[in-house]
Amino acid sequence: MVHFTLERKSANQEKFVFHMKATGLARVISKAGYCSRSRAVALIAAGRVQVDGRFIRDPEFRVDIRKSEILVDGEPVRAARKIYLMMNKPRGIVTTASDEKGRDTIYSLLDPQMPWVAPVGRLDKASEGLLLLTNDSEWGARIASPEFHMPKTYHAQIAAVASQSLLDQLINGVKAEEDFLKAKSAIAIRAGKRNSWIEIVLEEGKNRQIRRMFSALGIDVMRLVRIAVGGLKLGDLPKGRVRALTLGEKIQLSPKAATERHTSSGEMPGEARRRRGARRNVTPTSG
Repeated sequence: MVHFTLERKSANQEKFVFHMKATGLARVISKAGYCSRSRAVALIAAGRVQVDGRFIRDPEFRVDIRKSEILVDGEPVRAARKIYLMMNKPRGIVTTASDEKGRDTIYSLLDPQMPWVAPVGRLDKASEGLLLLTNDSEWGARIASPEFHMPKTYHAQIAAVASQSLLDQLINGVKAEEDFLKAKSAIAIRAGKRNSWIEIVLEEGKNRQIRRMFSALGIDVMRLVRIAVGGLKLGDLPKGRVRALTLGEKIQLSPKAATERHTSSGEMPGEARRRRGARRNVTPTSG
């Protein structure tokens, strides 16, 4: 069982202020960066949460945070300082706080003394690469929102030789079950006799989108690595390592920056590379 305690007395921490007049208790605790909402629900159900001296067991209990004091295990809930992280997620771990099958999760890679952070989007167990984490839920929701066209760039190794026809299919769209899925851009970056590496840029961000697109085309995905989100690149961050974003990197991920990238030329940078790639042959490599 995971236990959460409040040891937040540094000068960087501030009293929790929530701007909504009243909202559900579990959501308030989660918004404070204390723990996930599901964990907050469990704490409330276990009778460990007090509001103004009363134990509350309803996670939807409406709280006016301007007037109420919230305690967990007798300690006041205070807002944690905002944290913005990037991780190079390895293959074989899941992007959840806990797993009913006992598999390793991304939280095994984090400092246990760190305030609660949540992933921005997901990478499935077999996928790897750049994963953002934060306790700023509003910031994370903006990045994940399709409204802001935040591009995500992947390198996919597939069990097929990537023809221009295949690349065009990915861009024009593929019917996968009830969804119509398409890439913003797709270019072949390396090819062997039986497999290829393709750079794919997505804006839709639907669940397991790349794997589902190739599955609909009868092609296996051998590896899938996210190498960039917006203007933020994975770079040389080692696998399994985590670091804080710089202020400049956080600005690169702002909705304004994403919108400017989307509208400045009417295309993503990968599209220009795709057109150039279409005019030259892909150099085969062994593999």
